[in-house]
Parts: sequence; structure tokens; C-alpha cells
Amino acid sequence: MPYHSNKQEAFQDAQRNMYETQNLYQDIVKDSASYGHQLKHLKQEINETYQQIENALEVASEHQREQLESFQKDLKSIVEEVNEI
Repeated sequence: MPYHSNKQEAFQDAQRNMYETQNLYQDIVKDSASYGHQLKHLKQEINETYQQIENALEVASEHQREQLESFQKDLKSIVEEVNEI
């Protein structure tokens, strides 16, 4: 995981990962033959996104911190929904 030298870069990486995770979650087809593979990929993406958010929180401005904490809540919701499947 690369170290981020500035707040904006760290925040943008976390934001990009969050959007990728949300897109993967929305694209999962529960009845698909590749569902297991899709779910595994989503879980990996969720873990990476959590790490990116944690890294960004270390250097975040107050405004970025609020957004990152919102991302954490959204991720938690995705994890809870995936675990119910």
C-alpha cells in the first residue's frame, strides 16, 4: 500500500476505492454462475477500501474526515447486506 504524502491524494484514493466497491456491489448478480467469484472479489475490494480509508484518515482535513467516516458507514452497510445473503 503506497504511503500518501498529501491529504488530497490519500482522500482521492479512498474515494476512488469506495466508488469501485459500490459499483461491484451493485453489479453482483445473485443468481449468476459466477456469483461466488463476484462475492470474493467484492470482499477483497471492501478490505482494500477499508485500508485506504484508514490511511487517508491519518492525514485528512476535518472536511475529508467527515466524508471518510461516511464512507466507512456505507461500507459497513454493504458488509451487513452481503453477510445476510
